[in-house]
Amino acid sequence: MTESGRLRGAGLAGAAVGLLAAGAAAGVAVERLTVGRGMRHRARLALDATGPYGTLRGTPGTAVAEDGTELYYEVDEGAPDLTVILSHGYCLGQDSWHFQRAALRAAGVRAVYWDQRSHGRSGRGRTAPPSIDLLGRDLAAVIDAAAPEGPLVLVGHSMGGMTQMALAGQFPGLIAERVVGAAFVGTSSGKLAELTFGLPAAGMSVVRRVLPGAFRLMTDRTELVEKGRRLGSDLLSGVYRRYSFGSRDVDPAVARFAERLLEATPVDVVAEFYPAFVAHEKAAALRAFRGRPTLVLAGEKDLVTPSGHSEAVAAELPEAELVVVPGAGHLVTLERPDVVDERLAALLAAARETARAPRA
Repeated sequence: MTESGRLRGAGLAGAAVGLLAAGAAAGVAVERLTVGRGMRHRARLALDATGPYGTLRGTPGTAVAEDGTELYYEVDEGAPDLTVILSHGYCLGQDSWHFQRAALRAAGVRAVYWDQRSHGRSGRGRTAPPSIDLLGRDLAAVIDAAAPEGPLVLVGHSMGGMTQMALAGQFPGLIAERVVGAAFVGTSSGKLAELTFGLPAAGMSVVRRVLPGAFRLMTDRTELVEKGRRLGSDLLSGVYRRYSFGSRDVDPAVARFAERLLEATPVDVVAEFYPAFVAHEKAAALRAFRGRPTLVLAGEKDLVTPSGHSEAVAAELPEAELVVVPGAGHLVTLERPDVVDERLAALLAAARETARAPRA
């Protein structure tokens, strides 16, 4: 096999597994087979140059995790009555909140956006492999640095929602004393080992057999796999869309923005984090959020954390508002920001009422 062939094979074998876990795997749109590669490449470059997404910036800061990892965050200042802390998902970054950030700014809300360890602008984690509990302690460090006092509303997407559950499991006093509202978007409280990502049983059986070897390749031959992923980027762009969105009518600039976020995550980070999800079981920790306004929101066509997982989260939170967005996929925050922003605004209104209410 030629060197180019080895690179392509390594990239597609390793990256496909990573993309599957990240919410962008399996299946390529038909138009990818009929439109010229050069044309698609030029179109992506044009979208990169003109898309406004991910350009919002705030006041930067750094929190230091227990193992010394530097966690990058940004603060958008606003009304001091409460602070919203937004935690992003696996293989994404704080810029994935672009639409919600614009809406919260317009509403004058104080908000903190942070990049989870090894993601975005944060430092590479010094503890490997990471655990969801470790991410919960990271969130505690960000809160200490960026919002050390006052009422909090926690908003998490996918892995970010799991991070919030881990925070609650380890710091229930913080939830009881300061958290006046929470949102869990496209996330899960456990049983992630049972996911099929929309694949038939036989296909998922094959994926599970190749996972260990693919992860070893991604960590031992990172440079090789990264080169292969770049060679296969044209094919994989259809793969990203398949598992990121539920509709084909997504703005091409938004779809390309999501693709860039996923591409930016190194393949060895994909491999390091994935095992943590299998061990994630935090249904009991969710109970710390009872008695306060809570939003549980999912895309109807989410193939990464199906809406049934959000229903299980809501079942632990009797006061929660459960919203399943018709036709939306895993990146519902980008695909249907109108719905997400509207429900977050309602959550914040209820959270402010909770913050003003006298303590029992």
